[in-house]
Amino acid sequence: MYETMDELMDSVRRRLYRIRDLAEDMAGVRATETAPGGAMTAEVDGNGALLSLHFSREVSRMSPEQFERCLVETTHAAARRAFERRGELVNAFNEEVAE
Repeated sequence: MYETMDELMDSVRRRLYRIRDLAEDMAGVRATETAPGGAMTAEVDGNGALLSLHFSREVSRMSPEQFERCLVETTHAAARRAFERRGELVNAFNEEVAE
């Protein structure tokens, strides 16, 4: 596999740097979703935590039930995007280190 200790050390060093890059990439994941009709826009981080929520005037036309449903669906969609992006990053990392 490795002919010299230097080759092994280089391989380990590259993987360590790649793990650090993965951690930075995952920490930077953000996803934004806007509700149909533009009533609200939600931004979440890579863990699905809500970072910001903006409302348009369309919210004033909603019933409490419509508002609640729109809020849950919009934030859920943003979180799903963030988790998909994290999954892509992990899959790319796994493929890279498997080589």
